[in-house]
Amino acid sequence: MESMGKKKPRPRRSFTPEFKTEIVELCRRGDRSVGQVAKDFDLTETAVRLWVTQAKVDTGERDGLTSGEREELAALRRENRRLREDVDILRRATAFFAKETR
Repeated sequence: MESMGKKKPRPRRSFTPEFKTEIVELCRRGDRSVGQVAKDFDLTETAVRLWVTQAKVDTGERDGLTSGEREELAALRRENRRLREDVDILRRATAFFAKETR
């Protein structure tokens, strides 16, 4: 009885850049709404709206980080996190060996 009315969450899907571009073009043509395009392709309306917005940023129609800038930022954040971990390990090792030599 408890499961009545509850839907199972949809597994997370990934889409190719080509597919996203095709969906954005369908939305930009204007013959169908974003909601209708999302429904026709079994996508969430939120995801399609985000793709359309990101496409506008990438073409310069809207302010924000382009896809390339977002990828670069993510890579820099990963590298920064790794370097901080390396420094932390070295700091601990230095403290350990300093204690051992006394």
